[in-house]
Amino acid sequence: MLPVVQDGLQILMRATGNPWISHKTAVLCTQSFHHTLHQNQEKPAELSFAGSEKQRPQDDIDFVLLLKTCALQKDLCKGSQLHGNIVKNDLLKHNIFIGNTLVSMYAKCSALAKARQMFDELPFRTLVSWTALIIGFAEQGRGEDALKCYEQMICNGHSPDAVTLAGILKACGSIGAAEKGKIIHAEILREGLLEKFIKLGSALVDMYAKCGALAKAREVFDELPVQNIVSWTTLIGAYSQQECGEEALNCFEQMKDKGLFPDAMTFSCILKTCGSLGAAMKGQEIHAEIARRCLLDNDTVLASALVDMYAKCGALAKAQGVFDELLVQDVGSWTALITGYDQMGKHDTVLDLFNKMIGKRIDPNSVTFIIVLNACRCLSLVVKGQQYFKTMKENYGIVPTLEHHTCMVGLFGSAGYFEQAMKEIKKMPSSGFLPAWHTLLAACRKWGNVNHGRVAFEHAVGLDKKSAVAYVCMSDIYAAAGMQDDADKIEALRVENEAWILEEDRGLFFD
Repeated sequence: MLPVVQDGLQILMRATGNPWISHKTAVLCTQSFHHTLHQNQEKPAELSFAGSEKQRPQDDIDFVLLLKTCALQKDLCKGSQLHGNIVKNDLLKHNIFIGNTLVSMYAKCSALAKARQMFDELPFRTLVSWTALIIGFAEQGRGEDALKCYEQMICNGHSPDAVTLAGILKACGSIGAAEKGKIIHAEILREGLLEKFIKLGSALVDMYAKCGALAKAREVFDELPVQNIVSWTTLIGAYSQQECGEEALNCFEQMKDKGLFPDAMTFSCILKTCGSLGAAMKGQEIHAEIARRCLLDNDTVLASALVDMYAKCGALAKAQGVFDELLVQDVGSWTALITGYDQMGKHDTVLDLFNKMIGKRIDPNSVTFIIVLNACRCLSLVVKGQQYFKTMKENYGIVPTLEHHTCMVGLFGSAGYFEQAMKEIKKMPSSGFLPAWHTLLAACRKWGNVNHGRVAFEHAVGLDKKSAVAYVCMSDIYAAAGMQDDADKIEALRVENEAWILEEDRGLFFD
């Protein structure tokens, strides 16, 4: 048996707990593993299992490979069809590898309820089963569920491997669970895993950064046995996410000084930094480097980041020019361009671009609709905004988030429809979303609505008594209504509760 196949066989035996794995299974799974390793260099072929009998899945491993392709392409529909065929052929009882792959496929397609159901129905659970579910929860921002799974896994006698630990670190970062992250960090050091698994170092840096511990993230990075492009990019991204743009740029230059070439992900992170700093000249310099290396042709994420950078720097003509030259204009690049025009107050153009995007059969995403609904608010297009909101749900299957509902509160409130604004808040999954009450307060100030203003103020302060925006808005509402004594009481209460006006609050809801 070839050495690489032998390695694949050993991996499968460990993952499934089954020593009776066929030679064919080992060969094909090894090919699958190698394809996954190189998936960034070569996109998977379009999935197809319709047609003649020869084209249909013939045995267990055919199903596994097709399920992996479904996961890569996020094709839940075809993955579910395969699941049906697997059940029909009664393959789950005797092949845990298929079961584990189904859990992973559903998780990667964001169907976490189905992933959990599949997991619960497995005849027995291996480390791979638990890890697939943990990573699924972590990647969808459900950190608490991931941590619960991890504890259950430990109680069931399974010891985590490097993949499991990377997943649980991601979960810790998503919910700010720094203390749990420190425990995992200690376990990684105790087992000496950083030397063997370089990616764990990047996962640790990312976890500490997302928990707001940037100094600790830098300390971990400095102590890594190997600092590769992934760990540098993670650190640059961490500084960028925490709005430490100068540090991000310094890291970028340090990385290049050490002879490492930035990849598309590194460029995406540093372009975000340039946008947040308004550093158009540095952004242009990076754009030139990207163009020299011909990276835009096949990377839609990088293309969107470039459009977004120019837009945030106020260079809309440049952003439009980059967009127009893209070989592939996907929802990311469209949304980046639309966002740029929105930020510059060109709301008519926002709606024009949105309609052009729809005309090109590009499906908008959740963020696109937030921008469009905001444009409708600014243009006082209440009916059109309601139509877009309905279209979002019915035509595109997008479940309204708290942010979408808040946009609708702003749409109604800005037009003076306060009862409808209140009804919208009651429809929200949670009435404890502070920005919704801030938005209503801003509308009340615009129209001098004392009664609804009081309601919004009480809710806002109940959620956060240090919310300076709420006090300032309510004080202004009272003052405009000739109720100066009440305005003074609100101001005194603000000082008493130490609700100081921060620099980032200036300008909020004061348009």
